[in-house]
Amino acid sequence: MEIALLVVEALKFIFPAYCANAAPVLGGGGKPMDFDRDFFDDKRIFGAHKTFRGFFVGLAIGTIVGVIDCLVFGFPWLFAVLTPLGALIGDLVGAFLKRRLNLAPGALLPVVDQIDFVVGALVFALPIMVISWQLAVTVLLITPPIHLSTNFVAYKLKLKKNPW
Repeated sequence: MEIALLVVEALKFIFPAYCANAAPVLGGGGKPMDFDRDFFDDKRIFGAHKTFRGFFVGLAIGTIVGVIDCLVFGFPWLFAVLTPLGALIGDLVGAFLKRRLNLAPGALLPVVDQIDFVVGALVFALPIMVISWQLAVTVLLITPPIHLSTNFVAYKLKLKKNPW
């Protein structure tokens, strides 16, 4: 498959997950998903930055974008919910890992910060669609520069405290 076409296919596939991952910055806050509790290692489970409101705002926006993707590109209907849900769960896994490594919420963990949500979206999409290895690799390769660029813009707009 031609590289440009593969990039376009990758963007069509991953866009709902991108939106779900970005939306909590706009609508987050409120009660933390870990209820301010520690794991058995006496460290927060996810941290104060992972909130129910942010999770559900991300899921709602990602699902709306996913429905549009389904209508325009013919993806299976479950795609509209599963890829945003997978992205948000993947991000929670990344936050959990960062707390185990003694990294504060918002601290940089290179590579994990850029692809945890993508891996979640890919895994959650597997039961409903065949994902070629070329598509998966393309998504994993294009996401870090896109993620870093959009986070930098959000930082400049004062939506985020860190540029990563």
